Amino acid sequence: MTTNTILLVDDDETFCQVMQRALTRRGYTVDAFQSASRGIAAAKNNIYSKAIVDLKIAQDSGLNLIKELKLINQEMDIIMLTGYSSISTAVEAIKYGALNYFCKPVEVDEILQAFSKIDTSNSNIIPEARPSLERLEWEHIQKTLQDNNGNISLTARTLGMHRRTLQRKLQKKPVNN
Repeated sequence: MTTNTILLVDDDETFCQVMQRALTRRGYTVDAFQSASRGIAAAKNNIYSKAIVDLKIAQDSGLNLIKELKLINQEMDIIMLTGYSSISTAVEAIKYGALNYFCKPVEVDEILQAFSKIDTSNSNIIPEARPSLERLEWEHIQKTLQDNNGNISLTARTLGMHRRTLQRKLQKKPVNN
């Protein structure tokens, strides 16, 4: 298996173009797709040594995509990216076989460093400082949403809040600390 082939799956076309160009300049062959189904089809027909997967790919889950890619090629190294990080999704991504989990924006060199398994101990998933109450609420909502397979109504009932209130909270960006 060649080590210079990367599968990139992210529904943001501009992000894919920028990432593909940056990786190509560094000597990698990159195939980019904006849907999980096209990424899976490509993985079945080609041999990729690495994959960069977004957490939310339109209506699909990058977590499910990691599982599928690992079934196709157990040796594939996978990095998960997201604009909406949470501890629960980071843990799930690692559990399903991702090497690392990065919150966008992320530098190409950070991703390549994670692939090469060079000391990534500085990129802790769990922050050292105690998170704020708002951040804890965001984490709890994300975990409950994940436990309910993305079902907003069921998650709202589980959390004891109105569905519209939950939808408003989900539209906000996560609190950093």
